[in-house]
Amino acid sequence: MSGPAVTITYCTQCHWLLRASWMASELLSTFGTELGAVTLVPGTGGVFRVDVDGEPAWNRKRDGGFPDAATLKKRVRDLAFPGRDLGHADRDGEASDQT
Repeated sequence: MSGPAVTITYCTQCHWLLRASWMASELLSTFGTELGAVTLVPGTGGVFRVDVDGEPAWNRKRDGGFPDAATLKKRVRDLAFPGRDLGHADRDGEASDQT
């Protein structure tokens, strides 16, 4: 594994597998082989957490709900690839999920 590892822990009781897999797909589309791994980890109790090499990028309970794709990509970028340009996702006023 050459790049940072992203772990998405999701609640199976809440049926958030689809959301977790979509977020994983978005991250892989953006960062591709720069990431060492994207791992989905089943959990319970309403958990939805995204960590980069063990550092929290998003926590549903702490951050209030779920991130949109652009927000999650920015947070992962800030932890894993500081200074990397995300194109239109970095421009003010853009809240598009299509990055």
